[in-house]
Amino acid sequence: MSALQPRLLVAALGVAAVLGLSGSAAGSAEPAPAPPGGAAIRDVVLAVHGGAGSLPRGTITPEQERAYRDGLTAALRTGSRLLREGRPSLDAVEAAVRVLEDDPNFNAGRGAVFNTDAEHELDASIMNGKDLRSGAVAGVHNTKNPISLARMVMERSPHVMMAGVGADTFALRNGVPYTTQDYFFTQRRWDALLAAKEPDATAEQGGSTVGAVAVDSARDVAAATSTGGLTNKLVGRVGDSPIIGAGTYANNRTVAVSCTGTGEVFIRGVAAYDLSAIMEYTRAPVDRAAAKVVNEKIPSLGATGGVIALDPRGTLATPHSTPGLINGYITRDGRIVTRVYDDETPTG
Repeated sequence: MSALQPRLLVAALGVAAVLGLSGSAAGSAEPAPAPPGGAAIRDVVLAVHGGAGSLPRGTITPEQERAYRDGLTAALRTGSRLLREGRPSLDAVEAAVRVLEDDPNFNAGRGAVFNTDAEHELDASIMNGKDLRSGAVAGVHNTKNPISLARMVMERSPHVMMAGVGADTFALRNGVPYTTQDYFFTQRRWDALLAAKEPDATAEQGGSTVGAVAVDSARDVAAATSTGGLTNKLVGRVGDSPIIGAGTYANNRTVAVSCTGTGEVFIRGVAAYDLSAIMEYTRAPVDRAAAKVVNEKIPSLGATGGVIALDPRGTLATPHSTPGLINGYITRDGRIVTRVYDDETPTG
C-alpha cells in the first residue's frame, strides 16, 4: 500500500461520516434503518413516477384509482417490451414517458396544467448514462410529446437545451407535427387554474411531474422527465424537470434519477446530480444516497419531493419527503407493482 492510500481511506471514511452514510460506504457493521419510502427494491428494469404527493386512501373513486394504475402499468409495459427486444434503456424511458404524456391523468403533455395566462408550457429532459449525452426542452407550446423533442435536441442538434418558440420551430423543421394548445386542455386542470386564482388560494408547492428510469441488458442506464409545471405559474417559469443534474441525471457509474417536487429547490440543490455524486464519491448504495438528498437536503432547503433512482444492478429507491409518491416498477421476471395511495409501501 502506498503512503497516499491510507490518507485517501481516512478521507473517504470522514466524508461518509459527515454524510451520515453507513454500510459498505463507511465500513459500518450495522446499517442505519431506511427512511420512509426509501427501502431498496431489487431486480428492477424499469420504474416510472407520476408525481410526488400520492393520495390518501378514500380520496378518489375506484375508477380514478384504476385510471392512475392503468396509466402507470401501460407505461411500464411499453418500456419493458422494448427492453425485452434488446433495445437500449434510452428507448425504454422515452417510450414510457410518452405514454404518461399522452394520459390526461398526469401533469405532462396532454394533461398539463395551465400557467397564469391560461397557456400550457411544457418541459422535458432525457439523459443516457452510457455517454452522458442529454437533451432538454423548456417552455414548449405546440409539441405533443416534449420528451421525444428533448431526445431530438440531443441527437439532431449540437445543443443540450432549447426553449420556447425556438424549440417548437426545431420540432417542425425535424418533421414533428404542430399541435394546437387545445390538445392539452382538460377540464380538471382548467378548474384547478380557476381555483388557484381565487383571492384566498394558496400557492402550489409541487407539480405532478412524470418520469422514468431504466437499465438494459448491457447495464446501461437512462432517465427521462416531463412536466407541465405548476398550476398558475408565471409565464416563462422553468422548473427542475428540463435541467440536467437538477431534475434528471443518468450515469452508468452510479444511477439513473428522475425527480419530482418543488422544482426551484431541486435546482438550488442540484438534486439529481448530488445523488449520483454521493454514490460515486462515497460508494454509498442507491437507497442511502437517495434518502440523504430527498429526506434531508431538500427539506433543509424548505421544500419536499421525491425521486425514482435505479442503479445499474437493478436496485431501485423511491424516497419521498411528501406523504407519498405515485410510482410503479417492473422487475426482470415481469412482475409489475404500482403505488397510488400514501399508505402503500415498497415491495422488495
